[in-house]
Formats: sequence, structure tokens, C-alpha cells
Amino acid sequence: MWDQRYSEQPYAYGTAPNAFVKASLDTQKPGKILFAAEGEGRNAVYAAQQGWEVEAFDLSAAGRDKALALAKQNGCEITYTVSDALSYQGGPYDAAAFCYFHTPEQVEDCYHHLVDMLHPEGSVVFEGFSVKNIGLGSGGPQKEDMCFTVERVFGLFKDLQSVEVWEEKVVLDEGRFHQGEAWVIRAQGVK
Repeated sequence: MWDQRYSEQPYAYGTAPNAFVKASLDTQKPGKILFAAEGEGRNAVYAAQQGWEVEAFDLSAAGRDKALALAKQNGCEITYTVSDALSYQGGPYDAAAFCYFHTPEQVEDCYHHLVDMLHPEGSVVFEGFSVKNIGLGSGGPQKEDMCFTVERVFGLFKDLQSVEVWEEKVVLDEGRFHQGEAWVIRAQGVK
């Protein structure tokens, strides 16, 4: 499904970074960062433009190809691997970004595996669709087990020393597939 979506033009979720990821990165000193399930690269490319050393992965080779093309168009470099979350190996990282990383299986194992790759005091930024978003038509999974609650996200980041998690209603304008009012769960934390 993802290769098919990312093979189409234009960029499925646009080329601008997610607003929450951008705001979070803008407050941090650049270092080495991981982008999980990065799709077409909009967040990774923004981070690279700000001086971050960027590594990213996704299941989709078509997504990787578009991300690398976007990086080239913007005069920056990113390292991008085609991989699933549990097989991915890298780090250690100063930060990790999880932007709409919805997986139907082994969710906790995937997140814990990736958070383990952070340096002590490494930061996490997260945005995903809330279960309240089901049926709104603004994008995202329409199955409850693939969406998030505040409690579930706290569980994903239980190993962090400091974590804030909240639910928020936002207006998305991210390409063709994220449009309109949406309920999201956001989180920030430090290992």
C-alpha cells in the first residue's frame, strides 16, 4: 500500500514538516536524529536543513526515493534505510521523531526498541492520531487498535525520565491525505 501511495505525485503528505515536529526541533540544539516510518521525508529534510545529522527508515522504497529526491532538491543529505521498526539498527541518537508512526502489530516492542537507541538525555517528539479521530475524514487509520490514547502513549514512553503526553484538536494541512480538523496525541520526553 505505501509503495503505491508514495509512487504517486505530488507528495502524499506534502513537503513541509509537521508543525509539531518543526516546533520541537526548533527548540533543540542539532545533533543526530532518527525519523521512524518517515515516508516521503518531509520532516527528515527539514531537520537536515537545520543542521541535524539525519537517519530515517520506512517500509517503502518509493517513500525513500522521494525523500532522497526532496533532500537533493533542498541541498541537504539524509541517510534513509528501507526497513521495518524491529529490524532497524542504528544510533545512538540525540533525538527521535515519531510522526504518524501507526503500526498494527507489536506497537510497544517497536517503540521500545527505537527509544533504546537514544543517548541518555536524548529527546523524543511524537504525534499520532487519537482514537477520537476515527470517522472525522481528516486522515489516519480508522481502526481503534492502530490509533492512540494518552494512556497508551505514556506506556510507549514509560522508560523516559521525563515525558509529557496530551490530546489536542488541530487543523491539518499536510498534502492530500491529512486535511481538516483532527484529534491527535502529542508527546515530548527525555531519556
